[in-house]
Amino acid sequence: MDGMLGAVIRQLDLEQLEVNLFRGTSRDTGAPRVFGGQVIGQALVAAERTVDGRSPHSLHAYFLLAGDAAAPIVYQVDRVRDGRSFSARRVQAIQHGRPILSMIASFQVAEGGLEHAAPMPAAPPPEGLVPAAEQIERWLAEAAPVPAGVAESLRAHGAIEFRPVDPRNPLRPAPGEPRQAVWFRAVDRLPDDPRLHRCLLAYASDFHLLGTAIRPHGRSWYQRSMVVASIDHALWFHRPARVDEWLLYAMDSPTSQSARGLARGAIYDRGGRLVASVAQEGLMRDVGDAPRRAP
Repeated sequence: MDGMLGAVIRQLDLEQLEVNLFRGTSRDTGAPRVFGGQVIGQALVAAERTVDGRSPHSLHAYFLLAGDAAAPIVYQVDRVRDGRSFSARRVQAIQHGRPILSMIASFQVAEGGLEHAAPMPAAPPPEGLVPAAEQIERWLAEAAPVPAGVAESLRAHGAIEFRPVDPRNPLRPAPGEPRQAVWFRAVDRLPDDPRLHRCLLAYASDFHLLGTAIRPHGRSWYQRSMVVASIDHALWFHRPARVDEWLLYAMDSPTSQSARGLARGAIYDRGGRLVASVAQEGLMRDVGDAPRRAP
């Protein structure tokens, strides 16, 4: 598979260095930092390769340091527990001798049980919405002139197609409700491997959450005064889903305080099934005229 989606899939195919030890690379997105969703997706790949006959049902990750996009990332897996029904794996993502992410993932043997789920919120179908790539070009034209690095960053993540229900131009931010909904899918058909779909879902789940938390304040992560970064990320897998078919990501932010914002997300398939839930806290620090520094 060619193009950006093929590049992301190749990134998720980690090189095994030793038992419980894997190595991954990063894609050049025009930014010096590694995209957080990439590290989560690769860490999940590393964990899954040490588990047989069980699927992940949750992961909880902390971002510890900004990743260096020019350097490989080593993933070290600790086989914490293998019980009769559940397995636990701890993964450390390491660069330059230091952990940049620490994650624990839990796996479960498939079994039946009681079921209920929150219904999918009303949303127009994706076919009637403007594709994000087209929307981004409109935003760039509205805000021109735009620094080349900002334009490149906005255009960078072409492996996943997004269609926001209520698009807002991050280059011309204005206060709004702390909620949004976005349809998304991979830009091309994917192999049937459910592990690949889970890892790409983890990759895509890192998009738009912090943007939801910033919305009510009329700020944007592209403003020079704002320092914005993911602090932690939690993801629960409820039901199987194909990432090459439309999924609705409904997000809200119940609170922000102490330079941190909390965002929650629910991911539904086209049939209205709740397939995953997400929560993330992020840094939202307004430094004014002070020089921007890494968190």
